[in-house]
Amino acid sequence: MANLEDIESPAADNGPPPEPPPRPGSMGPVGRAGLNLLLMLGGNLCAAVAVNGILVPQGFLSGGFTGLALLLYYLPPNLPVSLWYLVLNVPIFVLGWRMVGRRFFWWSLVGMGMLSLALQVVKVPVILMDPVAGALLAGILIGGGGGLVLRSQGSAGGLDILSVILMQRFSVRLGTTLLAFNVLVLGLGALLFPLTKIMYTLAMIFVAAQVTNLVFNGLSQRKAVTIISPHWAELAQAIVADSRAGATLVPAKGAFSGQDEPMIYTVVNLRELGRLKALVNSLDPDAFVVVSDTLEVSGQRIGRATPW
Repeated sequence: MANLEDIESPAADNGPPPEPPPRPGSMGPVGRAGLNLLLMLGGNLCAAVAVNGILVPQGFLSGGFTGLALLLYYLPPNLPVSLWYLVLNVPIFVLGWRMVGRRFFWWSLVGMGMLSLALQVVKVPVILMDPVAGALLAGILIGGGGGLVLRSQGSAGGLDILSVILMQRFSVRLGTTLLAFNVLVLGLGALLFPLTKIMYTLAMIFVAAQVTNLVFNGLSQRKAVTIISPHWAELAQAIVADSRAGATLVPAKGAFSGQDEPMIYTVVNLRELGRLKALVNSLDPDAFVVVSDTLEVSGQRIGRATPW
């Protein structure tokens, strides 16, 4: 049986490994800036249509700072949602100036300005008599818009900035901040509005979260794959030759056989997963393969680094 030392490394005798080739379709700073603007514009327009065309006519709330702005809008003196959203963001950006990355800060400032303007200008009526349909459509629009904005190098401000600040300062997880803030907004809403409106809002937030994940991750969502096979040497070499993500051999020993049998660990996206499984099946149909979800992947060869 092969040993770990028997696996040839293409860079073993030639110094450090070569830099990976640039990704297809990579763009320069100007192209990236243009793409950021397009993503933010499209995402914030979707959010504005949902707020002004569905949430306000139906009397629904929302999550995050948009939900808080809506809550304040429904109260006298009924100032515009766009104004409340802008005012609520001012102290957050003041705090964020020294606590988040400059690129993320400036792009988030652009995103917040776009959303505030869109909330003021975009008044597209969406005629829906059924509140359930309204909640579903609003969730799709807000989730899709949020996913597009997150694919840029910034955000729409508000709770995104606050979440990063709390994570940097107090190590509070992003999801914890989002959940706590939304519970607070909906709790206040439950004191002022009928419970049915709050339940529709909850349904809308759930749909929005699912659509955001779908748009943001898409086919680029990463999967961690662990492979156990007596043919690990051939599999490892084939994976390294076929995938630019590479693979790692993890020393392991079979509990029953007592033999050393390294595990293969690799990370691929959804588009590459089917090809990887076909490759493994062609070399060892009896290989034990475990596919796991990943929360976040970053690095030189694969993944999306956090923008803040």
